[in-house]
This record gives sequence, C-alpha cells and structure tokens, in this order.
Amino acid sequence: MRTTVLSLLFLITGSLFFLHVASHRSKYLHTQDGDVLTATFSIAAFDPQTGDLGVAVQSKFPNVRAVVPWGEAGVGAVATQALANASYGPRGLALMRNGATAEEALKILVANDSLRDERQAGIVDAKGNAATWTGRNTFDWAGGNAGGNWGTRGEIVKGKFFTAQGNILVGEETIKAMAKTFQENNGSLADRLVAALVAGGKAGGDRRGEQSAALLVVRKGAGYQGELDNFIDISVYDHAHPLQELVRLYEMHKLYFFKTDPKNLVKIDATLCRELQEIMKDRGSYQGEVTGVFDQVTKKKLQDFMYWENYDERVRNDDQIDTEVLRDIRKNYEDWKRLKK
Repeated sequence: MRTTVLSLLFLITGSLFFLHVASHRSKYLHTQDGDVLTATFSIAAFDPQTGDLGVAVQSKFPNVRAVVPWGEAGVGAVATQALANASYGPRGLALMRNGATAEEALKILVANDSLRDERQAGIVDAKGNAATWTGRNTFDWAGGNAGGNWGTRGEIVKGKFFTAQGNILVGEETIKAMAKTFQENNGSLADRLVAALVAGGKAGGDRRGEQSAALLVVRKGAGYQGELDNFIDISVYDHAHPLQELVRLYEMHKLYFFKTDPKNLVKIDATLCRELQEIMKDRGSYQGEVTGVFDQVTKKKLQDFMYWENYDERVRNDDQIDTEVLRDIRKNYEDWKRLKK
C-alpha cells in the first residue's frame, strides 16, 4: 500500500523542471545546454529535541536561497544543488509529507531523473532519517556525509539527523569539518548549522570562492507573531564575504524575531526608568516628565517605542525589560547621538 501511494504521488508531482538562471558574471560553469551549475556546500539537519528542521548553504552563485534550501515544519528539509533540479525541493517534501522516509524520497527523485548523475542532494525527515546523493558526473571535489557515514558517487548514503554535501570544493576537508562541527557543537539547530557552514568555509569551501549564503529553519508556528513556520529565513544574495554576513544577519535575526529568554529579564527600577524616559524624550517618543516612575503612561510609551524600533516579539505588558533589547536600545541611542552632532 505504501509503495503504491508513493508511486502515485510521484506521478502526481511528476514532471521535472530544471533551473535556468541568468548570470551577471562570466565565471559560472555551464553545461552545453546552458543549465547553470550551482557549485555549493550545504548541510540539512533535524533536531529531535525541538523538532526543528533546516538547511544552511553557501555557494559561488547569486541568491542561493532561491534554489537550494527547502523545508516544511513537521515534514523535512531538502538541499538540491550541483546541476540543481529545483523540483527536488517541493517534490521531496511532498513525498515525505505522504509517508516516505528521507531515503525513500531521495531514491524516488533520483530514480526518475535522467540527469541524476549531474545532481547532488541531501534530505532529512522529521523522524531524523537523513540521506545524501552525489551524481557520478559532479565536478571535483564532490561528495557527502549522512550522519557520519560516507559513500561513493552514484549511491545513496543514509544516516541520522544530518547530511552534509558539496561539489566543486577544494577538497573533502570541507565536508569533514561540517560534519565534525555539527556533531560536536551544542546549542540550537540554527547555531549548529551556522557553525558547521562557517567551519566548512574555513576548511576550504567552494574552490571558486564565495558569493551567497542562506539559512532556513522551520518550526510549527515559530515565525513572526506565531503565524508562520519559517522560524529563520535569511538570505545573503551577493556579498564578498557571505559567511561573515550570514553570521551578522543571524545575530540580528535573533534580536528582532526571537522571543525573550526569561533569564534575560530585569525589573525596570527607578534608575532604569529614568534612563528610558530620557532616551525616549530625546528621541521624541515621550513628552512627559523624567520622573523615574514606571507608570502606565511610561509603560505605554515604552511599548510604542519598542514597536517603532522593531522589537515586536519582545514587547512586554509588565514592569520588566529584556536585557538584549536594552543593550540594543542603548547602542542605537549612542549611535544616534553621534550622528546628530
């Protein structure tokens, strides 16, 4: 029954479509038919503690976010690269949504692709199964590691919890560094994905250089205001140092989109209240007296100020404030005063 369902699903989600991207640079590698080759290294992973699924990727290719990483909360994550078949993303997720494991989904995708030997892909599902494929004709160095397991080109390698893969790399050191870093690091899935990607870059990365990067992590209802599943969705479209920029943007994302960690809360006492009133008054968002009394008027003005400054996810309705927000408010105020001079 399961085989029948998966077969039918494959027919429904059926026809292949290939990636055709217009490039503004001459250094990209092309096939004779003009299909763009996205030389890339990526890691797709699952966190059994939180259920998070995600992909981190870097490439000598513009806007890699639009091509390589795919994810669906409670279902799986897919990285599709080399001669990228972008349909591996939605079709792989559809197969897993309907009961396929990561390995089964990848087998179906590869088996029905006449250009399978030009492809590279990594898939994880929401049960922690992981699988990777590197086609025989992908450019050196190319290969992958699924959960610590290595294989040869032209075979599906399976493992648990993560899969790292890359093509046109300086060497296998990139994938070794990614796998080792992901396995040894603590922290959230996103922290580990970013750390692994940075380690891969330091170990050699794409032998043509750097251009773009992306981080996608999905979790049910964890996006903005609880309405979306894209917990983290960051794209570095075109940058001289995309990995450094990805790290910077990730830190910014955590401030503006993550909710407050209760251990970071402090009470707004008279001294802190006075400081906040002075800052808001100077910035034109508070017209009252600087009293040091955190009354209802001051609280409402602070809430409004925090919304204006984009701390939406950390606005509170009590007499406490997030120290990470407070630190950023102080930094921005000092920057504002310097520019004002």
